[in-house]
Amino acid sequence: QVQLVESGGGSVQAGGSLRLSCVVSGYMSVENVCMGWFRQAPGEKREGVAGIDVRGTTMYAYSVKGRFTISKDNAKNTLYLQMNSLQPEDTAMYYCAASSSSCVGDVLSVAGSSLLRTWGQGTQVNVSA
Repeated sequence: QVQLVESGGGSVQAGGSLRLSCVVSGYMSVENVCMGWFRQAPGEKREGVAGIDVRGTTMYAYSVKGRFTISKDNAKNTLYLQMNSLQPEDTAMYYCAASSSSCVGDVLSVAGSSLLRTWGQGTQVNVSA
């Protein structure tokens, strides 16, 4: 059974940084699937934040481009999200997600995100002004 477990969330002041981790266990290799980070604030729709396909191509939401960096460590079977220059509007529950097979393209699109079948439980990020 594949499991995704996020960690690294917390409370920071505006301008601060956090690094989220998503450890993948079970019969799945981060090297061979598309993965993404999504977030959802209370009362808001879930939105895609960053994604990476099997070619290593990355994509970002406009609101985080230049501040967030998605990466993965194949040896540790872990996905990361480095978040810098955090702002109060970044406050949300952050989730990682993975496809069940190889894929390429925009992981954050409607079509791409529909391929992400396995989700973690989330880690909370709070940014104060």
